[in-house]
Amino acid sequence: MMLTGLKLWIISIPNCELDMTEISLPKILGRYGLRAVASIVAMGFALCLHSATAVADSIKPQIMLLGVFHFANPGLDAVKTEDVNVMTDQNQAYLEGLAQRLAAFKPTQVLLEYEPEADAVINERYEAYLDGKFELRANEIYQLGFRVAKAATLKQVGSFDDRSIGWDAEPLFAYLESDDVAAKEMMDGIYAEMATTRNENQRTLGLRELLLLNNDVQGDNTNKGLYLLTNQVGTADNPVGATAAASWWHRNFNMFAKIQRAALAEGPQRILVIGGQGHTAILKDFLRWDSRLEAVQPDDYL
Repeated sequence: MMLTGLKLWIISIPNCELDMTEISLPKILGRYGLRAVASIVAMGFALCLHSATAVADSIKPQIMLLGVFHFANPGLDAVKTEDVNVMTDQNQAYLEGLAQRLAAFKPTQVLLEYEPEADAVINERYEAYLDGKFELRANEIYQLGFRVAKAATLKQVGSFDDRSIGWDAEPLFAYLESDDVAAKEMMDGIYAEMATTRNENQRTLGLRELLLLNNDVQGDNTNKGLYLLTNQVGTADNPVGATAAASWWHRNFNMFAKIQRAALAEGPQRILVIGGQGHTAILKDFLRWDSRLEAVQPDDYL
């Protein structure tokens, strides 16, 4: 805002509704007086600055949760599936393009599913990769995580994993074996059917279609629902089913806490999280319930 001759210019402020408006000073001064004009000017500045501050405060950290199947399957999941060869020329071309598209999200951090204790080793490999001295292995940490982080010009990657709490399922499996054969047979049938479907998908579908399935709402709900199918197993004094389910959610709560700390760090944050669907299915619920954070869907990037 400035006085030029006998004219008052109100300069627009970012996010303020006022535009470059020319007002005749003699007319305003003659009608309201200098003190009134000064008050109006001060009020206008205050309103504009308040508007700009409110807009800035309303910008939420953005989180993209990308669910994947394990490219190099360690065989730890209850549903056993065969590996997909992500190292073919066709799949490598797709992953390179996918990394470029995900980098367009402009992530400020890329969080991956690896043991926190391995952070120094993983980032040594990432630095070597940036220097052209590390060949990407058949693992989503490298094939996607490293590629996206490099395309986004990030200096390091991070872990959101937590292994301090595991899936406490051994007492559940033992109880099913000895005391609830009917429930065991039901779960064995469900696991076998899911394995057959997933193996067929992995034999016949391309990477994009497989990743879409790993981020599908129905697939997420099926994944979470497996834990409820055995939640009632046990007794009031020995609730092995509920204990197993609670331990899995506990681990994911810990993982989400790490995502929250990264997202709520100083400065506008855009976090890309890449992990198994068994985790992202639950983490998406947590993200939806946290009003401070904004979810970004990955489908359009795939």
